[in-house]
Amino acid sequence: MKIKTLFFGITSDLVEESQLDFDVKNNLSIKDFKQFLIEKHPSLENINSYAIAVNEEYAEEDLLLKENDIVAIIPPVSGG
Repeated sequence: MKIKTLFFGITSDLVEESQLDFDVKNNLSIKDFKQFLIEKHPSLENINSYAIAVNEEYAEEDLLLKENDIVAIIPPVSGG
């Protein structure tokens, strides 16, 4: 199935793209998708943690992705 992935902040620097489309297996969980991303882009291992949103809502690791979902990779932010 196809999903669109958006990268923000340092994650877009690490993968050298702001958006990528992926073909993934059906019933892929967010947890498994994170592993898939690291396999495709090992540089993402350099980030301690990042949030994932699916269709503009933060997602838990057990959420299953569906065809045409839009997944956003959101790095930690700091500020003051």
